[in-house]
Amino acid sequence: MKKIIIAIDGYSSTGKSTIAKRLAKELGYIYVDTGAMYRAVTLYAMNNDLYTDDLDREGLIERLDDVKVRFVFNDTLGYGETYLNDVNVEEAIRSMDVSNRVSAVAAISEVRKKLVKEQRAMGQEKGIVMDGRDVGTVVFPDAELKLFMTASPEIRATRRYKELLNKGQEVTFEEVLKNVTDRDYIDSHRKDSPLVRAKDAIVLDNSDMGKNEQFERIYNHAMRMIEKQSDEA
Repeated sequence: MKKIIIAIDGYSSTGKSTIAKRLAKELGYIYVDTGAMYRAVTLYAMNNDLYTDDLDREGLIERLDDVKVRFVFNDTLGYGETYLNDVNVEEAIRSMDVSNRVSAVAAISEVRKKLVKEQRAMGQEKGIVMDGRDVGTVVFPDAELKLFMTASPEIRATRRYKELLNKGQEVTFEEVLKNVTDRDYIDSHRKDSPLVRAKDAIVLDNSDMGKNEQFERIYNHAMRMIEKQSDEA
């Protein structure tokens, strides 16, 4: 069967990564979490005194060549974990501290240019499922299948809140909801590659949808597109 590129965009805490991982595993595709890449750059800034109360944009831009982000496949987990300069940061980049700062870092054009170049290189051979904010609009505007995931802010905040509590992080629901709505605004209003739905993207509102139902819908869309591309090849 002909391989395709599957771009999954959408708001934070809509379950993009969970669905993308499962879909990639089912199809035998490579999974790439672009959000993790921006989170890793954010963590680098925080660890190198470039982001305390405010972001030192120029300082981070000057040191971007020192930031090396890659994914290392974990056989047990079934997907690649995020490494920052050869250190596994998969857990560290999911903290609220990083979540509260990542949108500001992702808005920097130089950061986006660097990471988009790396993301495009990852998809040269196709057979990839990539999720993020601008995959279907900027990274792979010609992707064969584009999905846009959304849900109400309150439902997304509830999901994120439970996830953080299960990881032992001390947060309040109000704090998480504010993070969700703030990121929505920043991501949707930034000048460079704002979060928008690609015109040809399939919208999936999972506010009242279970994980299995979501997956079945997306898997069916993927299989139809793969079959179509294979027939036309």
